[in-house]
Amino acid sequence: MIRTGLAMLACFVAIPACAQDTDTCGGAGFQGLVGQAGEIARMLELDQPVRIIPPDSGVTMDFRPDRINFELDAAGRIAVVRCG
Repeated sequence: MIRTGLAMLACFVAIPACAQDTDTCGGAGFQGLVGQAGEIARMLELDQPVRIIPPDSGVTMDFRPDRINFELDAAGRIAVVRCG
């Protein structure tokens, strides 16, 4: 019950947190890249916006449901693939 309440609160505070529950960018198809070198994400030729996010970097807060984000870890490997 508490978990559900917190999830609902996140929806009111930040729209992107809610939108991450849907795969509007097709990110589910790229989950197999998690753990791979970030260079792979840079080499992809996609017909949609792509954002590669190095560790500890700032990003804009604009939410684009069609954009796929590849978040890299400190070793330069893909840690998270998500829409936004």
